Amino acid sequence: MAGVVVCHASASVRERIVVTSLGVPLLAPVRAAASADELVVLARRLAPTVVLLDADLPTPGPGEAMRRLAQVAPHAAVVVLAGPDDTESLERALALGARGFLTPEVNRAELAAVAAHVHAVASMAPATPPPPPREEPRPRETKENEKTQPVLTRRELEVLVGMSNGRSNAQIGQDLYLSEDTVKTHARRLFRKLGASDRAQAVAIGMRRGLIQ
Repeated sequence: MAGVVVCHASASVRERIVVTSLGVPLLAPVRAAASADELVVLARRLAPTVVLLDADLPTPGPGEAMRRLAQVAPHAAVVVLAGPDDTESLERALALGARGFLTPEVNRAELAAVAAHVHAVASMAPATPPPPPREEPRPRETKENEKTQPVLTRRELEVLVGMSNGRSNAQIGQDLYLSEDTVKTHARRLFRKLGASDRAQAVAIGMRRGLIQ
């Protein structure tokens, strides 16, 4: 691993995550940035493997920060720091190429899981850099059938697939290198999107709508 940069507007959040990250060898060295400009400067010098990015970063914002980051550190995996209910920010970041999300209260075990996952993916990835993040989706009129079709994030879909295979939340977390609490958060969100009350109903709806097979 080439290190991690924590980019968050809150000094207390940055300090807490930096201290927590120090116990995860795969994340060393750990640096902190308070803005997109500071992130780019650090990324150019450090070439980080992981960037923990504030979903509410002040202007120019997280989207612009990700676009600039792609120019100087194209292999960096961006993980958004946001609350589980901040659906709009999370989905926008995922559309721009973020690998997933953690809450600002992330613990050492979750950071270790992210480090292990990114390290495993990097070891299997081709040498060529990934494509730059896509532009932020522009509002557009939706067709009537699109209004009723739930849009699951990649991570929510992975959790749903795990459920369809009979995996427990703990087992899904191990498969995806996530904490069990993070899996539960994804599960609650996909239940809400699908209008499901439990795992069985969510899987049934997912199969009926062609989200899983």
